[in-house]
Amino acid sequence: MEVYYLCLILSVIWHGCDAIMWRMSPNTQKCLKEELHANVLVAGEYDVTEAAGQRVDYVVRDSKGHILAQKDGISKGKFTFVTETYDTFEVCFISKVPPERRGVTQDIMLDIKIGIEAKNYEGIGEAAKLKPMELELKRLEDLSEAIVQDFTMMRKREEEMRDTNESTNNRVLFFSVFSMVCLMGLATWQVLYLRRYFKAKKLIE
Repeated sequence: MEVYYLCLILSVIWHGCDAIMWRMSPNTQKCLKEELHANVLVAGEYDVTEAAGQRVDYVVRDSKGHILAQKDGISKGKFTFVTETYDTFEVCFISKVPPERRGVTQDIMLDIKIGIEAKNYEGIGEAAKLKPMELELKRLEDLSEAIVQDFTMMRKREEEMRDTNESTNNRVLFFSVFSMVCLMGLATWQVLYLRRYFKAKKLIE
């Protein structure tokens, strides 16, 4: 099975509101990958054109291979999951065609939303009987929390990168000093050895 990866740079697709669509060849696989924080709601909606005698499956998993959502023979539907840890997640669509059939390409539409974009605030407002202003304040509160979490994660990454740079600099400095000491010791040994050799040959006094 031929595998293609559509890596989403800078979270353009996952963090956007527009759906994406592509044409999928028979017996191929296409995956969308993204790094997400812990406790993040992800909601996806897909639509696959039907083709006689062939099917498309989807699976959502993390970097360790744990399956978060899966369904075979999809046509149109939705999926949701909540991330448990900070990890890289991927949504894969797999085309399967029997060997005796000649497959055709299928159009796949996918719309993925994360965080506050994935929440159904209308349903939340109806359940909690919130006024429009209260519902908007709730949405802004969630947005503020998401921004704070993003800044916290960025600060943590900055600290990790700084620690890594400092550790690397210390190791490079230690290796440089060690190399210089080894070279100086080797040069000293070589001079003393040649001096003893020349004295033994009575070339020098």
